[in-house]
Amino acid sequence: MKNMGRNFVLIFLVILIGCTHKAQKDFSVVDQYPTIYPDYSSITIPSNIAPLNFKIEEPGDSYFVKLIFKNAEEISQASSNGIIKFNVKKWKKLLHDNNGTNFTIDIYISNDGKWKKYKSISNSISNDPVDPFLAYRLLYPGYESWSEISIKQRCVENFKEYSLIENSIAEDNCVNCHSFNNGNPDKMMFHMRGSLGATYFVTEEGIQKFNLKTKEMKNGAVYPRWHPSGNFVAFSSNKIIQQFHAASEKNVEVTDLESSLILYDVEKNEISPMNFLNAENYMDTYPEWSPDGKTLFFCRAAQVAQEFNIQDIKYDLYKVSFNPVTKVFGDEELVFNADALSKSVSFPRVSPDGSFLVFTLHNYGAFPIWHKEADLYILDLNSGWVKNMDSNSELADSYHTWSSNGRWLVFSSKRDDELSARPYFTYISSSGKSSKAFVLPQKDPEFYRKFLKTYNVPELAIGKVELTPGSISRAIKSETINAEWAGQ
Repeated sequence: MKNMGRNFVLIFLVILIGCTHKAQKDFSVVDQYPTIYPDYSSITIPSNIAPLNFKIEEPGDSYFVKLIFKNAEEISQASSNGIIKFNVKKWKKLLHDNNGTNFTIDIYISNDGKWKKYKSISNSISNDPVDPFLAYRLLYPGYESWSEISIKQRCVENFKEYSLIENSIAEDNCVNCHSFNNGNPDKMMFHMRGSLGATYFVTEEGIQKFNLKTKEMKNGAVYPRWHPSGNFVAFSSNKIIQQFHAASEKNVEVTDLESSLILYDVEKNEISPMNFLNAENYMDTYPEWSPDGKTLFFCRAAQVAQEFNIQDIKYDLYKVSFNPVTKVFGDEELVFNADALSKSVSFPRVSPDGSFLVFTLHNYGAFPIWHKEADLYILDLNSGWVKNMDSNSELADSYHTWSSNGRWLVFSSKRDDELSARPYFTYISSSGKSSKAFVLPQKDPEFYRKFLKTYNVPELAIGKVELTPGSISRAIKSETINAEWAGQ
C-alpha cells in the first residue's frame, strides 16, 4: 500500500510537471488581471516580509505561477486548487537579492486542457525593511465578552506567532492597551481590567505591577504613550461608557463622559496632572509625543453636558510644548480643526522623523473602529497640508502605528468583511504618499476567511518580547506598587 501511494504521487508529479511545461509553451492570452486572494497586486512590500501566499480565484483545473525577478531569478509553483504557497527560505533570499526592484507574478490557468495566461501582476520591493515583530490584541469582534482575549506577537518575516498574554491564566480578565517605548521589546506595558486590574510594566529586569489610580484621581489611566526618553508615560484619565446596539452598522459605541491628561514619571513612580487652562471645560484624550519629546499632541472636545447627543461630540487636534527637565507644559495650540468640517479626530501618531502625523478622521466621538467612514489622514507638520491617504478603504481604517524607520504604517482595517479588523501595511514615501495597502501574509492564504477574531491595536516592535506564561502568572500574583500623586 505504501509503494502504491508513492507511485501515485510520482505519477501526479510527472503529470503536473508536464502540464506546467505546456502552460509556458502553449497558451492563449487573456487581457485581464487575475483575481487573487488576498489582493497582493500593485503593492509595495518590505524586503523582509513573509511570503505572499495567495489563492487564485479564477476557475480552472490546473494552475501555474511564476514570480519573475529583475535579475532573472524566479519562483515557479504549480497547484491543482489555486492555492499558492512559497518556500520561506527561498522567498527570503530572492527578496534580499532583488531589494529595491520590481517583480512580476505570471499566472497560467488550465480549463479542459487549454491554458490561458493572464496579465502580469507587478509589485515593488522597497529598500526600507519593516520592523520584524508585530504585537496585537486578539478578541472576538463586538467587545461584549472578555473570553479568549490575548495579546500576541508575530514575526512578520515568517509565520511564527507567539503568545505574550493569555487572559485564561489571569482569571479571564480583560487585557488591553499594550504599548512600546520606541518599539523596544524590553520596555513595554499593558493594562488589565477586572479582579487583577493593574498596569504592568515589562523591562529587562522583569514585570512589575502598578496601581496608577491614586485617591486624588476621579478616573483610571488609559491610552498610554511613552515619552521618547522612556522616563515618562502620558495617559488619558477617562470616564468611559460603552453602549451596545442591535444595529449591525455600529454594534458598539464608546463615549467619554469626562477625560483629562496625566503624566507618569517612571523613575519616581509619580503621577501629576497636566494643568491646562480651563481644563474643566474640555475632554482631552489620546496623547502622542513628538520624536524629540518636546511636544505633546492630543485630541480635545468640549465637555459634554449631563444630557448629550453622541453625534455632537467632535474632537480637534491640539498640541502643547513640554520641558522634560521641569515637566512643565506650555499653552494649548490648535493644530487641526476637525469640528469645522463636522468631523472628529482620534489616534494621532507622529512619524519617527517628526515630519508627518497620521490621525483617524470620522464623523463623531473618539472610538472610530465601528465607524465605516473612518479614514486615515496624513498631516505634514512642516507645511501644514492634510490629505486623505491612498491606502484607505470604504470601511473602517484605524489603530495605526509607524515603523521605526518611518517608511511603513500598519493599521487595522475592516475592509475584508466589515466585522473583523485585519492588520494592513502601507508604504509611506518621503513626500507623505501612501501605497496600496496589503494584509499581513499568512501561511494559509484563506486564513482570514476562517479566523473570526479581530486584530486590535497593532504595534510594531524592533525585536521579540520575551514573556512566558510563568512570568505573567508570577506578575499577576505579585504585590501591587501604588503610584504617588505629585499634583497640585
